[in-house]
Parts: sequence; C-alpha cells; structure tokens
Amino acid sequence: MTTPLRLGIAGLGTVGIGVVKIVRQHAALLKARTGRDIVITAISARNRDKDRGVSMSGYAWEDDPVALATRDDVDVYVEVMGGTDGPAKVSTQAALAAGKDVVTANKAMLAIHGQALAEQAEAAGRVIRYEAAVAGGIPVIKALSEGLAGNEITRVMGVMNGTCNYILTRMEKAGLSYQEAFAEADGLGYVEADPTLDVGGIDAGHKLTLLSAIAFGTKPDFDGMELEGIERVSIDDIRAAADMGYRIKLLGVAQRTGRGLEQRMQPCLVPANSPLGQLEGGTNMVVIEGDAVEQIVLRGPGAGEGPTASAVMGDVCDIARGLRLPTFGQPAHTLETATRARSQLPAPFYLRMELMDKPGALAKIATILGNSGISIDRMRQYDHDGTNAPVLIVTHKTSRAALDDALAAMETTDVISTAPVALRIEHL
Repeated sequence: MTTPLRLGIAGLGTVGIGVVKIVRQHAALLKARTGRDIVITAISARNRDKDRGVSMSGYAWEDDPVALATRDDVDVYVEVMGGTDGPAKVSTQAALAAGKDVVTANKAMLAIHGQALAEQAEAAGRVIRYEAAVAGGIPVIKALSEGLAGNEITRVMGVMNGTCNYILTRMEKAGLSYQEAFAEADGLGYVEADPTLDVGGIDAGHKLTLLSAIAFGTKPDFDGMELEGIERVSIDDIRAAADMGYRIKLLGVAQRTGRGLEQRMQPCLVPANSPLGQLEGGTNMVVIEGDAVEQIVLRGPGAGEGPTASAVMGDVCDIARGLRLPTFGQPAHTLETATRARSQLPAPFYLRMELMDKPGALAKIATILGNSGISIDRMRQYDHDGTNAPVLIVTHKTSRAALDDALAAMETTDVISTAPVALRIEHL
C-alpha cells in the first residue's frame, strides 16, 4: 500500500488556511490524481489561539517552525510564513537538512537566497517547489521549467503585482489621483505593511528574478534588477497616455541582450489594445517569448487565498507523483553568474513636461532632443493657463543614456516649469 504524503504547514494566514481547506475538501480528488493520500500532520504559527475559521484541533502544533520542519512525521515542509530571512530561511534550511522536500510561497527568500538553498536541496536529493511565489494562481513556473523546456527563451515580461495594477486601473477608470487610489487599495487590504514592497516594485522584482533565473539559466540576481515604482505616475500621465493610445503598467522585463542580462521593473506605457494594456484590477499577466513557441500569454489571479493555495497544492501534487526537478530548471551548479547589462535596449519614450508660455520654448526642447540624437515621433500640446503649457512628446527609439542627457540639458533652460516625466514605451 502506498504511504500517505504528510505535510507540515508553517504559517496559517490566508495561504496556509487555503491549503488546509483544499486538503480537507478535495482529499479523494487529490488521491485520484496522485495515487497517494495527502494529509496534514502538523502545523505552526505565531498565535496558537487565534480563530482562523477552521478547526486546527486535529493537527499537532509546534510553536517553533524549525521543530515542525524536522518532525519525523513530516515529508513535505510547506513554508507560507514569508520573510527574506529569519524563521522562514532557518526552517527551510532545517527541513532540507532533515531530508524533507519544501514547498514555499516565499519569493523574497528565494530571490535573495535561492542559489544557496537550491544547492543545499540538490546536494541532499531534495526539491524546492515555489509555484505560489510568482503570479498567484498562474502556473508560470511550471510553464517555463517544463512546458517550454525545449525553447530558448528570448524575453519574459509581465504585470506581477496586483496592488499596483489595481491602483493604476482605478486612477484611469475613476479619475483618482495616485494618493486617492493608494488609500483605497490600502483600505481594502491590498497593500503590504511596508507599502514600498508593492508600489516600489520590490515584490514584483523578486518574482521577476525567479522567472529570469529559470528562463536564462542564471543564478538569481535580485541586486541586478533595475527598480522603479509607480509613486511618480500622476493622473495627468494616465490621461495623456490614454489619449495617445497607451496605458501605464508596472511592467517587468527580463531579456538577454548583447550587453548582458537586462532585468527591470518599472512603469511603462503599453499599447491599450494589447493583452497587457487590457489587463485590469488585481489580475496578473506574464508574457513569455521563445524561439520555437514564439509568444504565449498567461493570465489569472495574482493573489488571494484560493489562487495561491491552488499553486501550493500543484507543487504538493507533483511531489506526491514523484516529479522531481532542479529548483531553477537545471542543476544549481550549472547556473551561470549573470552578466548584467550596462544599459537597456533602445526604446521609444513618452515625455510629459510643462513649458513656460514664452516664444521659442518648444523649439528649445526640440533642439535639445536633436542634439542628443533623439528624434520626435509625435508631439501634442494642450490648452494652457497663460503661464504654463502642457506638452507631450513620444520619441522614436533611443537609449536611456541619451534621454537622460537630454533631460539634464532641459533642466538648465529657462523654459521648463516642472521636471519632465519620462516613461519607457514597451511593445509586445
């Protein structure tokens, strides 16, 4: 008779409780699909007495997650506590050392410590699975490491933070300022305790780091990620972008170029009629491009109890079936140290500025752009108040370095009333 697969769950927040519910509600279905009973034997959380809406009385309790991770009656350690270091990291290391497989939703831990943990797991003959760490319920880790294993991946891009996408969508749909949309998202519980993790692009950057490692066979390199959040995006940018056929998204892009591996998470304009442009609310989307498959688009809920617990259980089921893959799609010792791209590939840019209402102001700006080797694709000037004139410019492809030189030169003129806003335009 096949023995049950025994889970120890550390963390009984939204995701942990979702896992408990799935194991209870779909016990027969899980056995039919994996050939084994999947059971929970022990749990751990910070507060033993908290009412979580689900009885925990049938499971052994450990106050210390390390003790849970090393129990003899646990086969798979499910880490859904979160945190880059501390108990999450220590207990994961302890589980691997004790011969347990690990399923985690912890993108921050893996983005920073993933290489060392992968090497430890593979040396011990164990696996670390983390579908729930990236894009919630979207099976993008499995797509990259399994379904697209026969492709040379050329680019991975996407919207991977539902909070930012919600804020930007509400700004556009309801005409809210950034501050108003942020307050609304915070009131709904969408924003992390440290808001910069969301709106500063850090959370999404952690996710892109993991996808990039799988896609390009490199060691996870979060420090090589260029990060820019959405805090400077204004309602004026939202409206102007829409007027020119674009929408603004916090977009992650990873691609190997002749300059090295380019990894960036930043607000960009995307065509409004593109899949990314049509994405609204808290939904996530990942676009993967490969030499054989060309382009695929994965879309789905990026957070929440059900979607994230679904991803955790997908990994648990793979382990129950005996599927064992290297953490980042190939043995950890074969992963290369990424050569960081010193500059981004050229792209068109959106520029918004307010010029003083004086003769020759626009001509000065055009001259500065021309002197920097930047040509103008489109330009639009809106009604002004007699003092300042709002101007939008879309450039042809240029390097960020050339654009920065031009922006610095503009600041020295006497025709700019506010610092220009520059956002990259990304085409699918």
